[in-house]
Amino acid sequence: MTATPALSRTDPPAPPRGRFVTFEGGEGAGKSSQIAHLAERLRGRRLDVVITREPGGSPGAECVRHVLLTGAAERFGPLAEACLFAAARADHVDRTIRPALSRGAWVLSDRFYDSSRVYQGDGGVAPDMLRLLEAVAVAEVRPDLTLLLDVPAEIGLARAGSRRGGGDADRFEKEDVAVHERRRRAFLDLAAREPHRFAVIDATATPTEVSEAIWRAVGNRLGLPAAPEAE
Repeated sequence: MTATPALSRTDPPAPPRGRFVTFEGGEGAGKSSQIAHLAERLRGRRLDVVITREPGGSPGAECVRHVLLTGAAERFGPLAEACLFAAARADHVDRTIRPALSRGAWVLSDRFYDSSRVYQGDGGVAPDMLRLLEAVAVAEVRPDLTLLLDVPAEIGLARAGSRRGGGDADRFEKEDVAVHERRRRAFLDLAAREPHRFAVIDATATPTEVSEAIWRAVGNRLGLPAAPEAE
């Protein structure tokens, strides 16, 4: 009796890895609103889009966000703050970013490790220590594109103050304009060192102009599927 050959099985192909786009810049640069605009346009191309933020973006990281932005951790010093940011980032990557990329989604994050390089680096944490914390927290998960929304510190702080109305400034907003301008320069230095990853966007333009500049940068750097035909 001839044995019946076993049916061959092939696993369905894994979905292509998604795209990871981070938004960086100083206070009042308009990151949140521009992320929302970009997400809407990407969804119009029938893409799965996840909007997230740092610190935060996952249940554990959101708890750490409260500690950091209220200034409760400030008394422990810059290194302790940097460790808390890294802990929040590790949870964010594990719980939100990596799973979304694995299923093929586009992830848009309001800040990522470049903010730690600038803010905690400005606070005195050694670059080698920041690189070590970064490597532990994110492993292979690196941005495909980083959009730096650049605006002079004085303009950005005025926008941030208008946005919060009568509310209190957070741990970082409360610092003086010279500190914020120094951080702006640090972001621009990062962009100059990694031009293959960064696109610098003039955030002093109108919101519509900024949105169009972002859309062009995303299309040029990452490519976009064709717009769906009208039904």
